[in-house]
Amino acid sequence: MKEKTIDNSPKTPFNLLAGSIGTFISSIFLVMAFSSPYWLVSWHSTYSPFMKMGLWEFCFRHFRFPSFQFDEVFDGCNYIFSFEYKRIWEWLLPAWLMAVQAFMTLGLIFCLSSLISISMYLTRWPLKWTQKYGSTFIGIASMLDAITSGCMFLSVAVFGGQCWRRDWLLYPNYNYLSWSYGFAVISFFGFALSAYLLYQEHIDVKEQKKRGKEFSNADANSTWTRFTCLRLSYGLACVFF
Repeated sequence: MKEKTIDNSPKTPFNLLAGSIGTFISSIFLVMAFSSPYWLVSWHSTYSPFMKMGLWEFCFRHFRFPSFQFDEVFDGCNYIFSFEYKRIWEWLLPAWLMAVQAFMTLGLIFCLSSLISISMYLTRWPLKWTQKYGSTFIGIASMLDAITSGCMFLSVAVFGGQCWRRDWLLYPNYNYLSWSYGFAVISFFGFALSAYLLYQEHIDVKEQKKRGKEFSNADANSTWTRFTCLRLSYGLACVFF
């Protein structure tokens, strides 16, 4: 008969596990939304001169800018700050789109910082810091996820409310929000949920640490009481504290 082995290794708390996985998956969606050129796309059947765009790239099909004094044709996909789009850069990049780019960039920075904080806590590196400030690491990750969620909300709200402006791209009714924008929305909800789970884990870790201190103090006090009584038992009385 084989002896059954009992696994006494500590299990990862659900809130920490789910929050960490949620942060990682949401970060993937954020990176894909950040880098892909499918935020706004025109219906193929309309043959619109505008094809698609992302935060950093625009694609046109034999497009002529109406207010441009020279007969220059913009065709193909190019980086938004490329030389090809230099003449129409102010039109392509209004203030609200620059705000979306800024919010997305900040969200990317905060989410990567959150992943670093979670990784340090899970790997217990550095060991001295994570043992002493474990709840702080989780609290920081929760706060960073919440800030990232806020940045994502502002990004999708501003873009969704402004992308059909008639003073921006021509024929806005021919365009629709595509999967890159959808990934940004999913990322917003994912970071919000992860922030909540990590915050609950932060509270649990603080409570466990508090109970551990109380138990240690109570055990130390009871040991001192027994030791004092033992010393005084050789005399005429025993004093309890």
